[in-house]
Amino acid sequence: MSETSPTRLRSVLYMPGANERALEKAKGLPADALILDLEDAVAPAAKAEARERVAAVCHDYPGKTVAIRVNSIGTEWHDADVAAAAKAGPDAILIPKVNSVEELLGVEKAVNAAGAPQSTKLWAMVESPQAILDAREIASATERLTVLVMGTNDLIKELFATPTPGREALLTSLKWAVLAARAAGKEIVDGVYNDVKNLEGFEAEATQGQQFGFDGKTLIHPSQVEPTNRIFSPTAEEIERSKKVIAAWEEAEASGSGVATVDGQMIENLHVEMARRVLSKAD
Repeated sequence: MSETSPTRLRSVLYMPGANERALEKAKGLPADALILDLEDAVAPAAKAEARERVAAVCHDYPGKTVAIRVNSIGTEWHDADVAAAAKAGPDAILIPKVNSVEELLGVEKAVNAAGAPQSTKLWAMVESPQAILDAREIASATERLTVLVMGTNDLIKELFATPTPGREALLTSLKWAVLAARAAGKEIVDGVYNDVKNLEGFEAEATQGQQFGFDGKTLIHPSQVEPTNRIFSPTAEEIERSKKVIAAWEEAEASGSGVATVDGQMIENLHVEMARRVLSKAD
């Protein structure tokens, strides 16, 4: 396991908690993070067995950030899921369908009561109109919350919208959620792409998410991992330019000129900060 950071949350792959073979296979996948799922990917009859399985294996993925997604608040499985996940102590517990600060804080209270270590963070899924409108308040509610996760399938359903290439119906929600996460100083990962056979469509959507400012993307199939890691990593050209920007700025500071240019473009402190962020991701 590793601490969460923008460079470690490029590819966040859902793994069905009831599928022992899939959980074993995940050890060899190049995903930055895994979500061991107890919710949508697990049939009601398999919930209890899946809960025990993911609690037992959540520390078996060195080098990856591991989250356990519990069943949503109000379901018959939620309380037992939260207690088991808290005792297991993964990197994070992912809470689906968070609609208010009160709901989030209620789960945090249960996590604390179950004895979760401080290293176990909370991630919250944003997947309803109410959650979008209150995203900043939710993201700011507790320091234990470190990541927002877009639930785009449920959001489409709740909006009565039609899914289309380019995600026209979701653009406002996606951008608003990124604004909320950045205002609260939290990370945010984009929602899933459902057509696992359409690699071109997937890459277009992942690129859109990267351009909007998401730290990474949630995935539902191993074939989506490699292109996601590539899209959410700095290119060689971006790395080289960032080095030039920092070098020019440092040279200008050393000479006392206070003015720096790279390829004819005036460089300001904000460009230096952006360049350093690129190199941090590259590292």
